[in-house]
Amino acid sequence: MTCSDVKKFLAAGGIVAFKRLPLLIMQLKCRLAYPETAKAVRLDVTSSQDIQVAVDTAIATFGRIDVLVNNAGHGLIAALEEVSDVDIHQFFETNFFAALRLMRTVLPIMRQQGSGHIVNMSSTAGFVGFAGSSLYCGAKFALEGTSEALAKEVESFGIKVTLIEPGAFRTDFNGRSLAAAELSIDAYATVSGASLQWFKDMDGKQPGNPRAAAQAIIQAVESPYPPMRLALGTDAMSLIQEKLSGVKTDLDAWQQVSVSTNYTDRNSGVIVV
Repeated sequence: MTCSDVKKFLAAGGIVAFKRLPLLIMQLKCRLAYPETAKAVRLDVTSSQDIQVAVDTAIATFGRIDVLVNNAGHGLIAALEEVSDVDIHQFFETNFFAALRLMRTVLPIMRQQGSGHIVNMSSTAGFVGFAGSSLYCGAKFALEGTSEALAKEVESFGIKVTLIEPGAFRTDFNGRSLAAAELSIDAYATVSGASLQWFKDMDGKQPGNPRAAAQAIIQAVESPYPPMRLALGTDAMSLIQEKLSGVKTDLDAWQQVSVSTNYTDRNSGVIVV
């Protein structure tokens, strides 16, 4: 997210800007044009202590937390067979468990306020599986399932949850935020190898405009009826619609098999979602 993007959020209201790198924090402090509504705090999202300090600072500074944006994360290009146990643990720590910790820390505050909005940055890869991105898709699918269930758990408290599902946007995701597994298996050269090359070739050429995305997120947060999921970009829309069509095709084709697995007696209960 660029400084201009941050300013769009600040113009919409007071926020706490969380960055993991101290240097970037100092840049934010010096360059942000909204000293009355901005507070930069160092945050390692894998540290429960850092999270608590950051949340406490937000409350001490602004008195409340209206919106939590879980944006921390990075990519990892690898076939499942190429990743190690260490890769899996470290990746899910940042891309999934960190978001859980932040939500669990902020939820009591929002519940007491009787309002709040949690915005979780997912991805098109949180709805559509991509070869060469097993871990990334796994973490984003987990975030999506958790968010969807959470939305139903906290609806009566006045808390809203929105998943952001961007396609390819012109950020540093394809650059410093993208890694590859140390192990490379020749058999997957046309899978993870080709995927990594695609990301490198697309760097700086992604169709998505981050500033337009920031404005779209603000629009969703300010809406009295925000979406559960907000796809961003024509590529995201196309891929998600293709996935939905494929799911419907499978459901229709296998309907008779699916419904044949129920008991036929009257003692069967009805599941209400």
